Amino acid sequence: METQNQQRNILVIENDQKLNEGIVLALENDTYTFVQCRTIAEARKQMERSDISLVLLDISLPGENGIGFVRELRKYSQVPVLLIAVSNMEVDIETGLEAGANDYIIKPFSLTALRARVAVWLRGKTMPEEHFKIDHFDFDFGKNEFRRGGQLMELGKTEQRLLKILCENKGATVKRKTLTDWIWQGIGERVEEDALTVAVKRLRDQLEIDAENPDYIKNVYDIGYTWAVNP
Repeated sequence: METQNQQRNILVIENDQKLNEGIVLALENDTYTFVQCRTIAEARKQMERSDISLVLLDISLPGENGIGFVRELRKYSQVPVLLIAVSNMEVDIETGLEAGANDYIIKPFSLTALRARVAVWLRGKTMPEEHFKIDHFDFDFGKNEFRRGGQLMELGKTEQRLLKILCENKGATVKRKTLTDWIWQGIGERVEEDALTVAVKRLRDQLEIDAENPDYIKNVYDIGYTWAVNP
């Protein structure tokens, strides 16, 4: 079993050499080492030779299919697999998760988002939390069902992403940039500065009794937002 300070070996499978190097530079620290591959054939050999703690896999590699490699891995290993995809690959992402991948990230992605996801999986998380019961709220992200006092609410995709991040970090302040990076990752175009403010307002309108004086989604001045623990 790995200890907190043990070296973690990350297998990066990405045929774009610049992106491959960029991922390594972005994640580089004293506890990570990297095995870099550009093909599935290379990755297969490295899995046999190295003690891998996490796999970062581009599923749009030329040649062998990345999803097939995930299925192959799951026959003998439960190593966490984080898929790298583009925004128009929703079907491939879903198939990859069904094949046994643990998570995914959309490119172009922020370095903040990448580091956060890698850190989560290297801490040993096995399944993302999908269901939250908080006070009179019941949020089931797996089923896309969101209730307040037992009544269903209709939330847009942006508001769902925002809500999930706040729930996962309940009681902690989440910076505006972190929220923006996670909510709009992979869009590939400039996000308007007030987009987060608009999303927060829409979510408050659905959740709060008085959206102008919120009990749950609180501003943290000049930093970001938090889901209040004791409203």
